[in-house]
Amino acid sequence: MLRPDRLPAAVRFTVFGLAVAVLLYLTLAPGEALPATNLWDKAQHAISWFVLTAIGLAFWPTAPGRVGGFVLVLGALIEVLQWLLPFGREGDARDLLGDGVGIAAALALWLLLRWAAALRRPLSA
Repeated sequence: MLRPDRLPAAVRFTVFGLAVAVLLYLTLAPGEALPATNLWDKAQHAISWFVLTAIGLAFWPTAPGRVGGFVLVLGALIEVLQWLLPFGREGDARDLLGDGVGIAAALALWLLLRWAAALRRPLSA
């Protein structure tokens, strides 16, 4: 079975970079350029940052702090850019909180999966 963390570094960085680029577009494009959804805005943030964090953790499972930290800083930077750029978007600290919920959920799932994998390993004698 092919593990994402064993893919060549160039592939991992390219795929993760594309995921970041999609998220940047979705968060910085003018609101009228995006498809309408019926999902609560904060849930959209939590889901988006969960997915981005999960992708990062799949590619770099031994660096959860770096992955989570990068994604959280990205979320904060996006909120600042939304506040600064003239695209009709508004930076909101509550959006960053939603991002944090998604990041925390992905890290919790990563921790649970690592714990479950450790339980399956035989004890050495």
